[in-house]
Amino acid sequence: MHRVGSAGNTSNSVRPRKEKRLTYVLNDADDAKHCAGINCLALLKSSATDGCDYLFTGSRDGTLKRWALAEDGATCSLTFESHVDWVNDVVITGGNTLVSCSSDTTIKTWNCLSDGTCFRTLRQHSDYVTSLAAAPKNSNIVASGGLGGEVFIWDLEAALAPTSKTSDATEDDISNGVNGLGTSLSITSARTVSSSNSISLHTPHSHGYVPIAAKGHKESVYALGMNDSGTLLVSGGTEKVVRVWDPRTGSKTMKLRGHTDNVRALILDSTGRLCLSGSSDSMIRLWDLGQQRCVHSYAVHTDSVWALARNSTFTHVYSGGRDLSLYLTDLATRESILLCTKEHPILKLALHDDGIWVATTDSSVHKWPVEVNNPQKVFQRGSSFLAGNLSFSRARASLEGSTPVPVYKEPSFTIPGTPGIVKYEILNNRRHILTKDTVGSVKLWEITRGVVVQDYGEVSFEEKKEELFEMVSIPAWFNVDTRLGSLSVHLDTPQCFSAEMYSTDLNINGKPEDDKINLARETLKGLFTYWLNKRRQRFGSQASVNGEVASGKDISARSFTLSRGEVDGNAENDSMVYPPFEFSTASPPSIITEGSQGGPWRKKITDLDGTEDERFFPSWCLDCVLNNRLPPRENTKCSFYLHPFEGSAVQILTQGKLSAPRILKIHKVINYVKEKMVLDKPLDSTDPDGTFAPGLSGGLLQHPAVGGDGYFRPGLKPWQKLKPSIEILCNNQVLSPDMSLATVRAYIWKKQEDLVLNYRIVQSR
Repeated sequence: MHRVGSAGNTSNSVRPRKEKRLTYVLNDADDAKHCAGINCLALLKSSATDGCDYLFTGSRDGTLKRWALAEDGATCSLTFESHVDWVNDVVITGGNTLVSCSSDTTIKTWNCLSDGTCFRTLRQHSDYVTSLAAAPKNSNIVASGGLGGEVFIWDLEAALAPTSKTSDATEDDISNGVNGLGTSLSITSARTVSSSNSISLHTPHSHGYVPIAAKGHKESVYALGMNDSGTLLVSGGTEKVVRVWDPRTGSKTMKLRGHTDNVRALILDSTGRLCLSGSSDSMIRLWDLGQQRCVHSYAVHTDSVWALARNSTFTHVYSGGRDLSLYLTDLATRESILLCTKEHPILKLALHDDGIWVATTDSSVHKWPVEVNNPQKVFQRGSSFLAGNLSFSRARASLEGSTPVPVYKEPSFTIPGTPGIVKYEILNNRRHILTKDTVGSVKLWEITRGVVVQDYGEVSFEEKKEELFEMVSIPAWFNVDTRLGSLSVHLDTPQCFSAEMYSTDLNINGKPEDDKINLARETLKGLFTYWLNKRRQRFGSQASVNGEVASGKDISARSFTLSRGEVDGNAENDSMVYPPFEFSTASPPSIITEGSQGGPWRKKITDLDGTEDERFFPSWCLDCVLNNRLPPRENTKCSFYLHPFEGSAVQILTQGKLSAPRILKIHKVINYVKEKMVLDKPLDSTDPDGTFAPGLSGGLLQHPAVGGDGYFRPGLKPWQKLKPSIEILCNNQVLSPDMSLATVRAYIWKKQEDLVLNYRIVQSR
């Protein structure tokens, strides 16, 4: 796993932000399916004879799902949504506690059989948390490891116990112990192990639970394993060694060398005497921890080994990895057989009854019938081979054309996912995004409503991009990534408020065409519609959108002053007048953000309950949604000069440089010219109604630098009907009346200097 910028990881971004970011994640698919690769699996066997088993899947889309397993299929019964980045591992402990870890640097705990609410978030790691290990017979212990080289051992009973906050606790102290949805957490701090293996305590906070830190890794940790009783912990990573720890104290007991590349998978037998490791050197090694040495090595794969699973008696191992292949190997006889080949690298394995669940970088999960209870049967079904001792032996055999034939052609069952987005292009109108997914389907999204407006099917992405090209210039008011397999739209203040459009261009009927709509503001109001409705239900009419807010545990506890932003000049742009952009209720987007406490969190917009305040949301979002207030913005105006075209008989009374909104259309400039022009000689042409075309009120332009639409007075006839016809040119190119000043500057002028426009009269035809 390489270091990649996170879609929602705002607390550990490389460049510190003065203001918190708000991200919303779009989804047009069924919520009962993953839309990115499956990183981890966990099985919960039913204790009742007639109860169903559950499979838990953790995905790169940032969610976990619970699948109720039946003989004829699997049904998604719950989605666990709180992580803001990839879910990397998951374990079940104590029968009903689900523990997950993520690239968002957190560990979260859930009730397996509950409504999917995260009841604790543990923030101790400084980087991606990549792996977890649990003890089947000791439900109280869970270990976690990550890219920061940290390994922590958690006493869940102590970590999840309610804690009373001291009266002198600072806000920062509390923020380290509150999960994204406001649940009180145990405050965590690090207990480190010194070079002499004695425990020393470091408590940055004055209260709370202290996990054990097994200190010794200098580089990233990718794999953990624990025996049944929780008395032995093994870890591996980029240092190419297997480290062995006593999880009760965090002391290091041994270091095993042998692999020549990253250690990616580890499993122990029930007693902790034997350990299996899989590595990026393509080898599987069997270690005797009592003898502190490698007793067998198995050259089965032709590429990195990323996943291992053992049978209950530790006689056979199932392995998968980057070579897309799933193998079964007899540890005693070294006999191996290829069970199946996949289209995607294998990331995780989970044995279940007489089959094995296989998770890959694809969003689907497959179950293969591999005779788990009697693995020797499988060897009778196909041609096996003896695993060599050296990794190059399998690679050489593969090159020589002796690749074994898989025993199984098709899985016995598949839990389908939806294709993830792998390519995108933001169109020039800054409202539409063209995407391509893993199966080649091309779609057009409208991000201000969160919906797919056109599904083109499997067509050329590049050709469709060229076909949809528009010569328009809108400021870049958002950023996008597809790290979670779907579109994550990032809004940062004040840049997100830079884009405006006229109501007529957004097809808003019944309003003056000059009314300006701020795209980010109406998008935020659309995202917060459900929250506002719940808020009104809780706090009554006091929770108004554009006035005073409710008191008590409400936003007004911290008032927003005018110095923090400016009230937008257009009073008409109010959610009481303009309905906000409407987002889908069938597939509502999820918000990823953070407030003043607790760190980043994620939740569907329809699941917000109205109690969230500045502790959960960035203050600038609430200022916009509740108070209709925007921060100061830059580059909303465009300066330009207006000169007569060479040889033109018409003159205009202007005083130097003009300034107008970037979105001002050229037909407004035409109207301005008609209003201000003075003719040297009469024109022969007149309007059909007999009126003289230049008879518009003229006069000097008193304040040419005043911004806005002030110079373009209302009440003029539509530009199409006014005579004589005026043309506006730039670089000797006639401009379309529907072009904006920003578009002209970007595509016609193409210079850093102030824009120069020319005008001339075109005789009526």
